[in-house]
Amino acid sequence: FQIQAANKGGDTDMWTGIVAALIVALLTAISFAELARKYPEAGSGGSYYFAEKAFLDRDKDGHKRFARISKFVTGWAAHLFYWVYPGVMVAFMATLVAYIFSQFGITVSIPWQIFIAVLFSVFVGFIAVRGITGSTNISIAINIIQLVSLVGFSILAIMFRVKNPLGATQWAHPTSFSITWPHSLSAMLFQSTIAILILVGFESSTSLAGEAINPKRDIPRGVLLSLVIQGLFAYLLEYFAANYAVCEKLVNVAADGTKTTGMAAAAASSAPIGDMVRMIGDAMLGGNGFALMLVIAVTVGLAVLGTTLAAINTAVRVSFAMAQDAEMPGPMGALHGKHATPHFGVWILVAVSAIIGAIGVLNTTMLTAITLASNIGTFILYALICFLTFVAFSGRKEFHSVKHAIVPFLGLLGNVGMLVGVVVIGLTAADPVSKNATRYAMYFTLAWGVVSAFYLWWNSKKTGKDIFPSMSPSPSGR
Repeated sequence: FQIQAANKGGDTDMWTGIVAALIVALLTAISFAELARKYPEAGSGGSYYFAEKAFLDRDKDGHKRFARISKFVTGWAAHLFYWVYPGVMVAFMATLVAYIFSQFGITVSIPWQIFIAVLFSVFVGFIAVRGITGSTNISIAINIIQLVSLVGFSILAIMFRVKNPLGATQWAHPTSFSITWPHSLSAMLFQSTIAILILVGFESSTSLAGEAINPKRDIPRGVLLSLVIQGLFAYLLEYFAANYAVCEKLVNVAADGTKTTGMAAAAASSAPIGDMVRMIGDAMLGGNGFALMLVIAVTVGLAVLGTTLAAINTAVRVSFAMAQDAEMPGPMGALHGKHATPHFGVWILVAVSAIIGAIGVLNTTMLTAITLASNIGTFILYALICFLTFVAFSGRKEFHSVKHAIVPFLGLLGNVGMLVGVVVIGLTAADPVSKNATRYAMYFTLAWGVVSAFYLWWNSKKTGKDIFPSMSPSPSGR
């Protein structure tokens, strides 16, 4: 919410940005679900496996030549998404802890926030190494707590606006219609590129097909249901309620004494929802806003834990599949002797997440930058999946014109559009936070692309594998 509120000039399009992101995500989720249904044997490979099979299953040898480059590009794009995203969550956790301490008058310095980020990364790593069973049980409990708290906060926020116990006169949105109607197309698109952060993860179950009892049925179901629950049910409701309640009574006082109100206060605060909960709780629950804020903060912390855990579980399994295929360093394919988890990959990702999280706590610009870098990887991966859906089903008996042509085409168009929106709108924004964050995100993405291309070239020379292998028949005629 803070990152979106800090997008000056576009802060009124938060909710519509989420709707735009949700539409693109739903189109992509259908594509993921169809590929998961077609290839239930994907195991830990998920999108990486889909990228290879979509071309290998084609009848013409010319198509099959693209199998390796397709899976490599998809796998490394997935890493830009999955390996940066946990670091973003780590930064959020460190920021949350600092905010909670600040409510007791204790200032947590940047070095201490970095220490919290490292400590949290290690803690999540210990859980991830233990395996999916323990992670899933924790995630189920976390999701129930989170959804209940979201709905409870949303009801209170709407009642606060309706009853107006503080006598507010300056609302961020004069009417509810103002929240749900786009004010600027460019602002809505840029907001959607940030909002995708709260919607991603619906495809994570595709990397868990190896642990599923009935992957052909349950993996597609998990992909679609998770997005519907978190998008349609949880966040659209919460963001509507939060925007509806923002008024001049929401106040933030910076360390230098600078006072801001309303949406500007939300942009300046490290935890604007926490400030809002305290304001609403004091007004609606007899001055118990502080206690309510602490309860909500705990649920948010649990949600960040569950999200980070899910992201790490997905990321290391994609890395494991690529290592098994000799497309990543071999140690990434090592399994734990007791828990049978890719433990080496987990601890490498823990270190990466700690570093990214440490960068994210420095300021809002850096937090936005790592968020956008993860989102760029998201849009690239999602666009590839939509394209691969058409490749996998085109010309097949099970081809469906809506599910396998229209939906993936619209999903591809939406993801590419949002990717362009990140770059063009961000770099031309008048807001220095958005402009600088976009620039840093682009630097990181380009660097990752260079590293990926170099590894592909080096690994191909080392293993003797062609990037576009010849499909000519063997001497035996087979």
